[in-house]
Amino acid sequence: MKRRTFLKGTVASGVLGVAASAGLLMPRMVLAAWPKAAFDATKIDDGLNALYGSASTAASGDIKIKAPDIAENGAVVPITISTGMKASSIAVLIEKNPSPLTCSYELGGDTVGFVSCRVKMGKTSDLIAVVKSGGKLYSAKRKIKVTIGGCGG
Repeated sequence: MKRRTFLKGTVASGVLGVAASAGLLMPRMVLAAWPKAAFDATKIDDGLNALYGSASTAASGDIKIKAPDIAENGAVVPITISTGMKASSIAVLIEKNPSPLTCSYELGGDTVGFVSCRVKMGKTSDLIAVVKSGGKLYSAKRKIKVTIGGCGG
């Protein structure tokens, strides 16, 4: 009896694996929440308007950006954004990239305002971190010099 249960489970897992790799199983709920207009925007204000409905941000000293002053390779620039505010969202924009909005994170209610990732930079530019807290947008900026272009530059 246990052998049959094992074989049924193995066959079922195999069928699901093949269906997923063929693209027959897709997470439609996740794909529906994609802010396509924000990522397709070519200007910072357009990206913020599409993402948050406003491009008006206030500068904040509570947002900390940890990033190298000089990135040796723009294809892989490690960054860390942290804040002490109760953040509901954190977005990273790079001013001179073809699509400035690089990444956007929606945070849960009890989540610490901390994001660490690697971004791609085409050339020397300002990295802008935007934090949504209490319905308002706050930002911080840091200039990063790129020696080898990561976006074909």
